[in-house]
Amino acid sequence: MFSKILIANRGEIACRVITTARKMGIKTVAVYSDADARAPFVAMADEAVHIGPSPAAESYLIADKIIAACKATGAEAVHPGYGFLSERTSFAEALAKEGIAFIGPPVNAIAAMGDKIESKKLAKEAGVNVVPGFVGEIEDTEHAVRISNEIGYPVMMKASAGGGGKGMRLAYSEADVREGFDSVKREGLNSFGDDRVFIEKFILNPRHIEIQILGDQHGNILYLNERECSIQRRHQKVVEEAPSPFVTPKMRKAMGEQCVALARAVGYYSAGTVELIVSGADPTGESFYFLEMNTRLQVEHPVTEAITGIDLVEQMIRVAAGEPLAMTQDDIGIDGWAIENRVYAEDPYRGFLPSTGRLVHYSPPLAGWSEDEQVAGKPRRGVARGTGSVRVDDGVYEGGEVSRFYDPMIAKLITWAPTRDEAADLQIEALDHFRIKGLGHNVDFLSAIMQHPRFRSGELTTGFIAEEYPEGFHGAATSDDVMRILAAVCAGNEFSLQSRSRRISGQLDGPLPVTNEWLVKLGDQRFEVILGDGHALVDGVRVEGTCNWLPGMVQAEATGKVGERADYWLGLIVERIGNQWKVTTRGAAHTALVLPLRLVRHESLMLEKIPPDLSRFLICPMPGMLVKLHVAEGETVQPGQPLATVEAMKMENILRAEKEGVIAKINAAEGESLAVDAVILELE
Repeated sequence: MFSKILIANRGEIACRVITTARKMGIKTVAVYSDADARAPFVAMADEAVHIGPSPAAESYLIADKIIAACKATGAEAVHPGYGFLSERTSFAEALAKEGIAFIGPPVNAIAAMGDKIESKKLAKEAGVNVVPGFVGEIEDTEHAVRISNEIGYPVMMKASAGGGGKGMRLAYSEADVREGFDSVKREGLNSFGDDRVFIEKFILNPRHIEIQILGDQHGNILYLNERECSIQRRHQKVVEEAPSPFVTPKMRKAMGEQCVALARAVGYYSAGTVELIVSGADPTGESFYFLEMNTRLQVEHPVTEAITGIDLVEQMIRVAAGEPLAMTQDDIGIDGWAIENRVYAEDPYRGFLPSTGRLVHYSPPLAGWSEDEQVAGKPRRGVARGTGSVRVDDGVYEGGEVSRFYDPMIAKLITWAPTRDEAADLQIEALDHFRIKGLGHNVDFLSAIMQHPRFRSGELTTGFIAEEYPEGFHGAATSDDVMRILAAVCAGNEFSLQSRSRRISGQLDGPLPVTNEWLVKLGDQRFEVILGDGHALVDGVRVEGTCNWLPGMVQAEATGKVGERADYWLGLIVERIGNQWKVTTRGAAHTALVLPLRLVRHESLMLEKIPPDLSRFLICPMPGMLVKLHVAEGETVQPGQPLATVEAMKMENILRAEKEGVIAKINAAEGESLAVDAVILELE
């Protein structure tokens, strides 16, 4: 076994690998860029080596610097994590030349599966179902149009070396192909150094299901069940779960055996994932097709660990050291259900725009929750209520920055429970305990998904988000009972605040004592609240309960019984903003204005502000670089017409005209770095 390994990565995956290495008694070496000098993974490792400036192309993507760090520290092996150099054959080959072990698959397998065009050919030869499409190099846009017309729309254009949702465009028509083909080529070149593109048929009602593979260097290859990863946005996974609510035992066996056959065809060992697209329109479950094989650890690996009890990082290290697998296919079972949500630095209330900046406050939901026993080799934690466990994989810290140079992930939240509904309920509870301030995040959106009836039914497709939130996200629906509890909490907060202010000022016995009767305006709803001892009357309905403040005076837990109905438990984020209260819970943020009932007699006290009209300006929605201007001054544009393309976090975003008009002025040039809300151009 190795005595010291180097992690050629950063953030949460570096922390994850270090955690397992510690458990195995292996010393670790971290490498870091300027931006990561104070990152948690650097502090966690036994040694750390600085490898360059913040841009990945000048640090984490330079193999020579990684190898030099191995030599300087005596590291015997390298774990690449995911992304960066994890699927670069040249990196694995360079390590081999220096006698340094690569904690991953053999070079020939990386090469065979890393090229989407060649991998489809190999999959077909191995007897794996493949999606109808054009397998070969595409010359130019006209060639792409001819191919798409022959396959039949809709089609998916993909960068051959792509991954992580980058370099992908869905085309429903010839016009879509002409508009998007060049963008796919550019994204492939910019992100992966390869501008080749392939085109395939887009499957109706598609579900994204993947099979976890694990093999050793002695010819043993297993499949560790499946993961459902259908909930995606812009082809990037948002929610993953294991097992899939769609997959039957018969389907699981058929998928698993085909994927093992493919792995065996390329002499695969280590952990790997075969991604499949499954037609949800086929009730037999037999319409599944090979998409690609990821020759590395996946971001969503924790859900597989949760239901199998197998530490995949540990197995990768043992396999790289030459050990045989200690389990057989018959040993692989399914224990309960696990769900993973990716907490991203993005603002779902503003069209999911990337959000970079400093984490002014950061506290994950495990803070203050007690340790529980080890169960089946899986780390479990006790939770506030119910049966299950919570795990948070992160690599950020309070006061640190989510940089524009890297992936916008803040944390991964994983819950395990005996059933799918219990695992989803635990997600809602845990998401309510995240405390993130300083930048936009998608915690509310994730909670809304966990509560959504369609998610609960298991009727998922990769179009879930686009279909269920066509007008964008505006907060999860909130029940009348929860609104009554929030009204009672806000009235109680106002009463406590005013009472405290009176005591401090010495005016407790003033002419207008603090009242127990309040009017609470929550969004468009109004509630009359009368506070009692341990209860409140909200529009005449009795609400019983308590609100217990947690450390920091920002989080609170509220329990309540509304009328004769069942008890409610809410995790709250409560803030005082100006003269109002902001309360966030269960996927929605609510602003409350609380006034003494005796003063409220006229609607004029509830005036609303009318926002200014900004429709004639094209405003940059995120920090990024202006890649392309599609129009010129004096040009007439139509609604939906592309105006500019902005690249942010390695993704190209096409900004379109909202209405007809004439370009009056262009304020930015191609290649220019833009700040959020910068005015790119103006219409007359």
